[in-house]
Amino acid sequence: MNLPLLERPKLGWRGALPPGRVPLTGATASLLPLDPRRDAPALYDAAHTAPTDPELWAYLPYGPFADAEDYGRWLWGQAARLDPVFYTIVPRGQPAAGLASYLRLDPANGVIEIGHLLFTPRLQRTIAATEALALLLAYAFDDLGHRRVEWKCDAANARSRRSAERLGFTFEGVFRQAAVVRDRNRDTAWYAIVDGDWPAVKAGFDAWLHPSNHDPAGRQRRSLATCRKDP
Repeated sequence: MNLPLLERPKLGWRGALPPGRVPLTGATASLLPLDPRRDAPALYDAAHTAPTDPELWAYLPYGPFADAEDYGRWLWGQAARLDPVFYTIVPRGQPAAGLASYLRLDPANGVIEIGHLLFTPRLQRTIAATEALALLLAYAFDDLGHRRVEWKCDAANARSRRSAERLGFTFEGVFRQAAVVRDRNRDTAWYAIVDGDWPAVKAGFDAWLHPSNHDPAGRQRRSLATCRKDP
């Protein structure tokens, strides 16, 4: 139970830093600040041509797009915004295969959200996909100094909810009738990792991503949840 306000110790809190448009680089994936001139053709191809994923756009408030030009215009609009801050996910040695962003930036309180995730079939269920999210979390906590990273999704989006839990986010509840998306009601499920959780979550990522945890075909030897419990 929280102490009454006046009994809580002061934090000496000075705020976090906002995310910069800087590359985040790992062993299997990089996140590059969105550049539609560079990224639009590969992203359109990965998200709109075979193999396709029927759920890819289902829970996003936009897309799929009519053609490459339409998608390019949308990407240019996002690249110009200050919130969200978009990054292109580029698996090592491959073309761009996904998007991710920081949004609802609140550096004064040290709160930031990861969202607008577009993991195309080329990226799904790969080591690069997990490492991309690990890089976003590490940048938010270790470099920018945030106290809390949030993950929110449609409460009916079972795949996103499984991903949040796999990555180490804690479920905090459902906000009923939180939004209207594509003229349908959306109840929003809230998840978060706070700075006190982060050391164990980070150790789990480090253990899972270690080359010894994957066979030559890229299959995991231990799950991320197991690595987090026993890194």
